[in-house]
Amino acid sequence: MKEELLKIKEDAAASIADCANAPDLENVRIKFLGRKGLFSALMRNLGKASKEERPALGKLANEIKRELDELYSARKILLSGDESAGVGKVGATLDLTLPGRTDKAGKLHPVTKVMEEICSIFERLGFTVAEGPDIELDFYNFEGLNIPKHHPARDMHDTFYVSDNVLLRTHTSPMQVRTMERQSPPLRMIAPGKVYRCDSDITHTPMFHQVEGFLVDRNISFADLKGILRVFISKIFDEDLAIRFRPSYFPFTEPSAEVDIACVLCKGKGCRVCKQTGWLEILGAGLIDPNVFKKVEYNPDEYSGFAFGLGVERIAMLKYGITDIRLFYENDLRFLKQF
Repeated sequence: MKEELLKIKEDAAASIADCANAPDLENVRIKFLGRKGLFSALMRNLGKASKEERPALGKLANEIKRELDELYSARKILLSGDESAGVGKVGATLDLTLPGRTDKAGKLHPVTKVMEEICSIFERLGFTVAEGPDIELDFYNFEGLNIPKHHPARDMHDTFYVSDNVLLRTHTSPMQVRTMERQSPPLRMIAPGKVYRCDSDITHTPMFHQVEGFLVDRNISFADLKGILRVFISKIFDEDLAIRFRPSYFPFTEPSAEVDIACVLCKGKGCRVCKQTGWLEILGAGLIDPNVFKKVEYNPDEYSGFAFGLGVERIAMLKYGITDIRLFYENDLRFLKQF
């Protein structure tokens, strides 16, 4: 039986090598390796061998079957390449001078690129980077920031609640409280990360990225805040844009302001994104409320500071001229390859 196995191996290998097209190769497979083929017929007689011979014959048969399967697969790949080009002769379509196929390198998502650029600018201004949990406690997200239970400002956030005391953070501002609990002034820090709100349209998504920044020291004024933000805006957009500060309200800052820049899409003429005003809000800011300092046992008579928060997607839209925030999350390679 050993001689028969080796004979089948030799004949099958020769027949596979002689095949000039896929139909011929399939006929050879059926003849030798099919369920009713020569190899299968011989294997059915394996039980007639003696107990001493059977293990060695079984091992040999498995090796031969594996070798023939590999020869068949390799020949099939070669022939399919030739026949797809309409050529009957093996090897006629191979051009060894063609360059090889290389793996395509991945690129950073535009939101990631802008996030890293924002962090880099503030790091050069002396800020350190701190990251916190996406699932946050009510105290850090609201109460520690001067937003107690039933405060109307909670309605501004459209919060995803996990339970009465646990939620998906609505901003990265909780890192303000967490950091001040652990460290003493002076502090100069930014907190980038994902935040979550029940909101969705061309300029809002339920999950987006935010960078919270804050600085605490002695004798910090609104002028310091304006100076830092002016430097940041000129660096991130690579141009000196018109800026305006509008009085606003945030529970954890007083006084508070919305910061607008001249619309970089329409150059102040008015468009759909800026709602025909010529201005775009890019961040909120203000001096840290003394009540926040009291929550972390800072003396508001000794220390002062400012805080600001900005949406990374909003900055990316303005930098790259994108009019619909949802494009960032549709995973359309035609869009992403531009970056």
